[in-house]
Parts: sequence; structure tokens; C-alpha cells
Amino acid sequence: MTTSEETLNRLMSLHPKVIDLSLERMQRLLDCLGNPENSLPPVIHVAGTNGKGSTCAFLRSMLEANGDSVHVYSSPHLVRFHERIRLGGTLVSEAQLNDALNRVETANAGAEITFFEITTVAAMVLFSEHAADYLVLEVGLGGRLDTTNVIPRAIASVITPIAVDHEGFLGSDICGIAREKAGIFKRLTPAICAEQADNVLAVLKVEAKKLAVPLVIGGQDWSVFEERGRMVFQDLTGLLDLNLPRMTGYHQLTNAGLAIATLRTLNPDFSSTAIQAGLGTVSWPGRMQHLSHGKLVDLLPANAELWIDGGHNPHAGTALASTLASLEERAPRPLVMICGMLDTKNPAGFFMAFTGLVHDAMTVSIQSSNAGIDPMALASAARDEGIPAAAMPDLTSALERIATTHRDQTPRVLICGSLYLAGEALELNGTLPE
Repeated sequence: MTTSEETLNRLMSLHPKVIDLSLERMQRLLDCLGNPENSLPPVIHVAGTNGKGSTCAFLRSMLEANGDSVHVYSSPHLVRFHERIRLGGTLVSEAQLNDALNRVETANAGAEITFFEITTVAAMVLFSEHAADYLVLEVGLGGRLDTTNVIPRAIASVITPIAVDHEGFLGSDICGIAREKAGIFKRLTPAICAEQADNVLAVLKVEAKKLAVPLVIGGQDWSVFEERGRMVFQDLTGLLDLNLPRMTGYHQLTNAGLAIATLRTLNPDFSSTAIQAGLGTVSWPGRMQHLSHGKLVDLLPANAELWIDGGHNPHAGTALASTLASLEERAPRPLVMICGMLDTKNPAGFFMAFTGLVHDAMTVSIQSSNAGIDPMALASAARDEGIPAAAMPDLTSALERIATTHRDQTPRVLICGSLYLAGEALELNGTLPE
């Protein structure tokens, strides 16, 4: 019997890789399978540019702390495809995944469909066949025409911070991007959004009004901030004084606050004890993740720090740089960056946030994609922003160079620029997401 990896490779080779935003192919295949999208648990649908995965992780953690069973769909994966589908608290098993993939491949009968579409259909088949209290469903790209938007209903639409990304598919007009994200709104269904730029918020309000959507707005209807080492959340229901989230970075307060606002919109009496527990147990690999041991850590000088983050656009770069600046203020160390990026990204905008913060940088190719920016060109882009940079063949070579050039120091090393690179680092280190 074939493995899921063999099936996925076959699907990748048989169907077009180019993203063509449409719901027609999805709907055709779902119809052939008896419309599993109509039999899903209550859906919390999450769109936006940055923080979608982290917000989904907070939602899952808090709901599970409340005793609820939660399915989760997210993308992309870091190491194994199984990470994209979580059934009631655990990653999909090999047998479950392979069975679903084979069934949808048979039903598709060789018709044109993209890899993301057919695998999303497989996920919906699994979600429809396994009972749960909630499905936290992350949008892949955009919103209005994203494959996940075949769902007929949801109990909440969630919008994380919106910025420019995926310009080749969504364009560079921030208002147009906001309109696409708002395409997940469902009539009369509450939409909870993070604090947004004024022009973005204006678009969301217009789109919400068209469908009589109650809009719950960050910075207006709810707020979150850090005070004296505590996380403070406030909405119309009241104030919560909480421990800081387990996940590092001020931007994670926004993501945690958005999750809390969502749960309290759905249930004003949602357990504050579950919220606190969820903040303490949440995990989302590849997002400002500290690696304390493993094969890559062993390549560095003793007591060096190794961090991994998959943020890849200017907005994510700003949030990441702010987090590292805070770490530097508390515990100064020379910051060394190892960066790899896809050619669909804006390296100048990303590097700009780190000017004056990074001691030196090394750029590497992304082994798991043929769409990476050439390390020489990426190093040049970093130097243009005032960051000393040199191209290296791969992650191992870069870390070995750091071990030599910083052997008398305890550097803080950041591997960043792409979720693909983050996944490669986790696999090389022997740290598999669970």
C-alpha cells in the first residue's frame, strides 16, 4: 500500500502547481463526495495576512483547556503534511490521511485541480467524519476565493492584521486585499478583527454592512496590552488580568487578544480559567521558536541562542525585529541572522526592520523549493539596507561559520525569512512538530 507521502507526491506531479483562485474545481469535487462541507463541526474561520496560524493556535489551546474537542486546518506545514490537519487534539494519523487522499483522488478521476484544493477537500472529508465541538479553519490565501471559503456557514469570522503580501495573486492595493479577506464574512455572523489601519478598517466596515455582519473591532470594542509583566485584556464584558502568553513577542499579545475576543463574542461567559490555561500551554512551531538542543544547536558555540521564525513579509519583519530588540534590551548578545526567502517576497522591506539590530547576516538557499531567491542576490539586498551579509550554501555551512567567527561570544542566532526554511531547520535539528 502506498504511503501518504507517495500519494501527495503523485498529486503534486499530476495537477497544476500554479495558484488559480477559484471555487469551481473545489465545489465540483465536493459534490462528487456528497458535500462534506455541509457536515462540518461549528467553524471559526480565520483570515488575514499575519498571525493567522498563531491565532488559530491560541483558539485551539483555549478551547481545549475548556474541555472542548477541536479540529484545526492550517497551512503550510513545516516538516510533514500531517501538521495541516488536526483531528480532535492530535495530528491526523498516517492511515487516516492516506485513506482520505486516496478517496478524493479516486473521486476526482484525473480532472484538473490544484494540490491545495484536493488536499483541502481531503481535510474536509476527515473533518466531516470525525465529531468535534469546533473546527478552527485557517484561510490559505486571500479569502473570497480561497479554497476554504466553500463552507456554507460559520459561527465566527476572524480577521488578523492585514498587510501587503502575495502581491502576485492579491495585488499591492491594501484596500483591495482587505476586500478579499472580508470575502469570508457570512451573513449575520459576527466578525472579530484585530486592530487595523484606518483605510483597511473602512473597507471591512463597508463589507460587513453589506451582509449585516456584527463587527467586533480591535482597539475599539476590545483591547490588549502588557502592563508590569502581565497581559491585560478588556472588552465590553470586563477586564482580564492574565499571565503573558507562552509564545514570545509583543505581536503574540495581539494574536492572543484576538482569540480571546472571538471566544468572548461567541460566549461572554467563556471561562477565564481556560483562557489563562490556554495562554500557558499554546504551541505553534516555527514562530519565534527557541531551540535549546538538537543537531543545529550543537554546531554553535556553547551557550549560544538559536531561534527560528517563519515570518516573511515587511509587517512580520517589523514584529520580529521588535521582539528581538526587546530581547536585546533584557539580555544583550550579538544578533546573527541566517535568512532565506522565496522570490515572491520583498526582501528589502523585510531587512529594513533589522537595520542597526543585526550584527551580521548570512543568506542561504531554500532546499525544499525551487522558487527561492539566490543567496547572492539576497545578501546584496541585506547590504543595501545596511546589514553586513554574505551568501552561504546552506544552513549547516552558515552555522559552522558562526561557530568560527563568534567562537569567543555567545551570539543570538535567528533563522528566518521563510516557513520553508523554518521547516528545514526543524527537520535538521531533529525537532518535529507535534
